[in-house]
Amino acid sequence: MKKDIIAVTKVPANIDAPLQCGDEHSEIRFYRSNEKPYGAFSNLFRRSILFEGRIYPTSEHAYQAGKVRKDSVREWLLSAPSPALVAMVAHGLYTWDIVPNWSAIKFERMRQVLRAKFSQHEDLHSLLISTGEARIVEVGTADNAVNRLWGEVKGKGKNMLGIILMEVRADLRIRASLPQREKETHMLRSPKYIAQGCCEQREIE
Repeated sequence: MKKDIIAVTKVPANIDAPLQCGDEHSEIRFYRSNEKPYGAFSNLFRRSILFEGRIYPTSEHAYQAGKVRKDSVREWLLSAPSPALVAMVAHGLYTWDIVPNWSAIKFERMRQVLRAKFSQHEDLHSLLISTGEARIVEVGTADNAVNRLWGEVKGKGKNMLGIILMEVRADLRIRASLPQREKETHMLRSPKYIAQGCCEQREIE
């Protein structure tokens, strides 16, 4: 059987130099994916990731792919022409098109997707680490349930995307400080380590 080698891209740093945020009381706000430099924290930011053996155009695609029960509906959703439309379609799915345990697994899936995103691209890894101990918050403009779950609107909301980004930042910092053998052990302890895209190359059957 022919094998294709999928290499995780190392993109040279092409994002505007971020501010160094070492103060734990400082706050980094982001929302639109085209805002520099922190628009890269948005799931709509166009950067492909390898996740669960498949290459997705953005982290939004990878996240929403796990929401759909049927393969045919999933492929239809992923064919939307932009990551914003992928999100819009996913929010409009009927209950019977959604995996039954989605509410229980969606935050862990987002965590795994973001680990892949910030592990596979050196510039994004450096950008996230450069935020130090600053609080990261997605600041929505429209006041709705989705924006108040994943971010904040006018200072109110759960900011789950920001919280998960800070968790991923802490995890990446720990791994960066470990000797190589301990890094491998740290990675292998996770049953989903393959999905995290920590390896430089993948061999896909």
